[in-house]
Amino acid sequence: MRWILRSLHLLLEAIIAIVVVGGCVLRFDMHLTPPLEPGEQLVLPERVPDGDRAWRVGADRLAQNDRGVWEAYVEGPDLERGSTYGVLARDLIERQEELFVDRIRLLVPDETKLGWLRYGVAIFDRNIEDHIPMEFRREIYGESRSFSDAFDFIAPKYDRALNYHAAHDIGHALQDLAIVGCTSFAVWGDRTADGKLLVGRNFDFYMGEDFACDKVVLFMRPEQGHPFAEITWGGMMGAVSGMNLAGLTVTINAARSAIPFGARTPISLLAREILQYASTIDEAIAIAKERDVFVSEAILVSSAKDARAAVIEKAPDGMGVYDPDSGAVVCANHYQSKRFRDSAPNLENIKQSDSMGRYRRMWDLLNDHPRMGPTDAAEILRDRMGPDGRPVGLANPMAIDQMIAHHSVVFRPEDGRMWLSVGPYQLGEYLCYDLPAI
Repeated sequence: MRWILRSLHLLLEAIIAIVVVGGCVLRFDMHLTPPLEPGEQLVLPERVPDGDRAWRVGADRLAQNDRGVWEAYVEGPDLERGSTYGVLARDLIERQEELFVDRIRLLVPDETKLGWLRYGVAIFDRNIEDHIPMEFRREIYGESRSFSDAFDFIAPKYDRALNYHAAHDIGHALQDLAIVGCTSFAVWGDRTADGKLLVGRNFDFYMGEDFACDKVVLFMRPEQGHPFAEITWGGMMGAVSGMNLAGLTVTINAARSAIPFGARTPISLLAREILQYASTIDEAIAIAKERDVFVSEAILVSSAKDARAAVIEKAPDGMGVYDPDSGAVVCANHYQSKRFRDSAPNLENIKQSDSMGRYRRMWDLLNDHPRMGPTDAAEILRDRMGPDGRPVGLANPMAIDQMIAHHSVVFRPEDGRMWLSVGPYQLGEYLCYDLPAI
């Protein structure tokens, strides 16, 4: 059974890789227009060494801590912060792209087959520029100037950068081929030891063993919006897990989607927009309403101002909100809002996937920890049992901890603190970051 799942996993990775990179190749002749003002030119800054495995550009900095986690700080207007981060992280960006392209060559060694397949998947990223805010396009363009020349045979740097931001969406659209799902939760009020909001999440987006080796904690102080921190990787400016200085957190979980046939806003960039510009759940909902997406996703949003959490459920055909206001919420990979919970695709997803098993296991764990603190949250995120506490073996998709996570994180928004797993997976310690102090 495990070899079958592994084979499906490899097939999925191949399809994701083909979609993203193959789409880039088809766009090569389109020559996306750089998002610059008339007469504006971008001159990349120079980075200078700032210690062992550390670099600096003015006040901006990138360094690897003694636990192996990269920590970056950037500030300023969109184009400037993008170009600065690209210069600082260019080695990490090149490494991630190299791993990605190597994975393609390993899984699809036949160039003829790859050539045919890329024509069939180009539709995934068609017109993607039209659905990305200009601020983020400029930031991504600035970062893309530091992409390696070695992969220009795939597509121009800016094209590649935009396409890579859709990889998360494309992978989730293909989740019927056994992509592994994420699990998250939030508790507050009588459910926590001090009454404060507490959020936990495992990001189980698997793209090979080396993918999670160079995780980055990016602290950004944009010219507009809220300063924030997100857990990311080289080349990724969207958000999959993050918290801003106003005490709002965002995490994203896939839901079942049909294969998309036209580009919309990548989920990670919608999450990033919420992270940067929202401080309350209502503000997050308002932002989400303004964007069309091309896959289905559950966005768990918690707010220190509201002292609670809710789930925004986005789909190509609409949006729902699940706001229990009951002291706890669990988010797996199926929908819970009135808008979607009884829909045929959602009911089929619940029946056929492992989402409901993890959802029920998470509720069991929350009920076993009636007055939870950060340590309890980490313990829950490390749980490897199946539904009802049954042993299911290691790395089982029915478990909360599937031992494949890119990262695991606990947020305490009212204190501005987060605890990040340093790896591998959830086996190592959780490292605390204090946003107000940073």
